[in-house]
Amino acid sequence: MALKFHSFFSRTEGSCAEKSEDSGTISRISNDEDDAFEDATAETRPLSAVADAFEEVSAVVKDKGFNYDLDLKTFCDACSLVSILFGCLGMAFKFAELEYVSKVSGLAEASESYGTLNNVLEFDTQNDTVRTPGSLSRNLRRVRQGLDLIRALFENFLSSGNGCLKEAASTAYAKTCAPYHTWAVRTAVYAGMYGLPTRDQLLLKLNETDESAEREMIRYINASILVIQYIDELYTSRNITLDWF
Repeated sequence: MALKFHSFFSRTEGSCAEKSEDSGTISRISNDEDDAFEDATAETRPLSAVADAFEEVSAVVKDKGFNYDLDLKTFCDACSLVSILFGCLGMAFKFAELEYVSKVSGLAEASESYGTLNNVLEFDTQNDTVRTPGSLSRNLRRVRQGLDLIRALFENFLSSGNGCLKEAASTAYAKTCAPYHTWAVRTAVYAGMYGLPTRDQLLLKLNETDESAEREMIRYINASILVIQYIDELYTSRNITLDWF
């Protein structure tokens, strides 16, 4: 069922700003980084492109079902667009961006040899390398977590009522990735949350208006849910649990 949210973009960010100012440890995104993203998004709408790509993949899964052999290159092409969203979130998610880009690149390079996501899992299952560091199945698992992190962040952002990106991102990270990270990584990530862009800065980076950003976020949320379920099914159908990262 498609998710719907009450519009929040017209509300102020006062409560979020006050919390950030009270912390006394706010990190600032560099002007150079801001300029780079403004240039990159000046003629594009990365959020819209991501939503389009995942709606296409989701439509295939919905039409063909979970038993369909989803093309690995098509999947990687869609996933590669999400890296831009991580970049728009600034240094707080730099760790996720670097790992995510690396894993997607590895899968993309293997697409010619493996063809489909199912073949990736089949190969590693037969060789007992699903959870082996560097295996494609493990890489896929981490890409899946990245997709889910963005989904959860958008859901929290749209339902928070105050448009506070820090709260939305902190909650999303705590739910999707924090359980699998070391204390040192978690500490660094949470400290970096103070450097997240404001609502207006994020809209500028995404080259979206209030209304279009909300619309595109909802499109991604609804489309990614089915894609994530498809990936999970690749593991659970082989009796592989999902309590690892």
